[in-house]
Amino acid sequence: MAETGTGFRTAWRCAPAATAALLLSVPAASAAALLLPAAASGAVDTVLGGGGAGTALLPLGGVLVLGLAAGLLGEVAGPSVTAALTARLRRQVADHVVDLGTGGRNPHPAGDVTGRLVGAAPDAARMVPALVGTLGALATSLGGVVALGLLDPWLAVAFLAGLLPGLAVVRAFMAHATHLFERYQEVQGRIAARLADALGGVRTIRACGTREREQQRVLWPLTELSAVGHGLWRAQRRAVAQVLLLAPVVELAVLSVAGWGLSEGRIPPGGLVAAAGYAALGLGFLEQLESLVGVAHARAGRRRTDELLAVPAAPHGTRRILPPGRGELTFHKVTVRSGDRPLLTDVDLTVPAGSCLALVGATGSGKSLLAALPGRLHDPDEGEVRIDGLPVSAFARGELRRAVAYAFPDPALFGTDIRDALGYGRPGADAGEVGRAAAIAQADTFVLRLPDGYATPVAGLGLSGGEVQRLGLARAVVQDARVLVLDDATSGLDMVTEHQVMDAFRRRLAGRTRIVVAHRATAAAQADRVAWLDDGRLRAVGTHEELWVDPDYRAVFAGDFAGDAA
Repeated sequence: MAETGTGFRTAWRCAPAATAALLLSVPAASAAALLLPAAASGAVDTVLGGGGAGTALLPLGGVLVLGLAAGLLGEVAGPSVTAALTARLRRQVADHVVDLGTGGRNPHPAGDVTGRLVGAAPDAARMVPALVGTLGALATSLGGVVALGLLDPWLAVAFLAGLLPGLAVVRAFMAHATHLFERYQEVQGRIAARLADALGGVRTIRACGTREREQQRVLWPLTELSAVGHGLWRAQRRAVAQVLLLAPVVELAVLSVAGWGLSEGRIPPGGLVAAAGYAALGLGFLEQLESLVGVAHARAGRRRTDELLAVPAAPHGTRRILPPGRGELTFHKVTVRSGDRPLLTDVDLTVPAGSCLALVGATGSGKSLLAALPGRLHDPDEGEVRIDGLPVSAFARGELRRAVAYAFPDPALFGTDIRDALGYGRPGADAGEVGRAAAIAQADTFVLRLPDGYATPVAGLGLSGGEVQRLGLARAVVQDARVLVLDDATSGLDMVTEHQVMDAFRRRLAGRTRIVVAHRATAAAQADRVAWLDDGRLRAVGTHEELWVDPDYRAVFAGDFAGDAA
């Protein structure tokens, strides 16, 4: 009940006019349906009593017009409410997924999240219109039963005697259908997750010639999906068959009692018509299986979205002003686990303001994970990270972005054109700031060669991996944050361009604290200090030259042809 009340309140906030129209149309349609048998009965009695046809048909026509107007209003209002709720729920789910971040808080794969966002959210949004329609059908049915009782108590008794088995059928169908819809959406989510994996690795699939094998892997759950779908059809078919068998029996019982009452003079001739109409209305709820399917579908969608929304996001602080300082970064007793397996263990590290620290280590040593902590792309299980003495968890939602900026190895470009994409993290940046950032990232030269320069649309832009990386670096520079994190953000650059980028960062961003996840000895050599990670632990901190004397450190760069340049 609380969930239903919340749904109606949300619908009223999202689309007050459409919700009001929907709530008006349903009782109006129910009233028209309940008045129709009485109007027909009155028309029959009037005609049989010698009255004029106009006098007899006028109330009947008014009821028909009311029912038509209410139906049209409901047909317009229902989709409007659904659209508004779908948009709100999708925004809510999308915001929550962003809040969960990449730190292991979200246990659902990307494809499954997409399925919940694209499929389950609109299904859940249909709850209010479906429930209003179902409640309207129920009210109409109850009104029909009350009208039968007013017409003759024995009519209501006859009707209720046959109705109870029908309610048991409906209850069993709703429970079974909701479960099947949940399974159906779950399997759809698994297919979406597999498809997302395949799209992410499409180059590998083509290179290995494994298209058919991957198709089989992605579509493997289709058998289960088909079985669940057929189960839904069977459940609906069984319920419809039972209702169709029960309805004539109930109607026959009511008409038999009505005929008995007519023969004894308790019921007028028009009452026989009214009894037939009210019996049909009373059975209408059992015949609303399509509406009940809609409710079951919406309940399943709501449970799927609620399951995702129930995953707790990282709490945010209230601090909206950066503390005094220039970006000193402190990792204090930081430990991160994945289940029982430690990924980072008891890391104590201070990065002086304005300095450049290179994170070095073998694959899986925790470099990118440590780099993700200052911007809360991942949160530590123990310990804390501070910027200028303030824990990053104390910052209000969104405020941390002014303190920490990131560049990644595969940056996604958002926006209409290149200028818009570079200013994505700081919408107020002017053209001069964007141009300076692109120059620092060594991106302005190729951008200016494009047909429209910085006004070149991003959609369909054919750039190399290194060019895209340089645009990602420029976007991070535009944010003008105190701490700049380069997480393997130069891996697609040749060594000459990488040296130019790192040199420009050193000269022109001297006041910013920089964290560089380094895989090349040249990148580590350009940093002020190096933090050497080994199996999630901080093995040593020093300059590249100091650490180079250790053969284990040199082994980290095995295969790096620039290694002897140290």
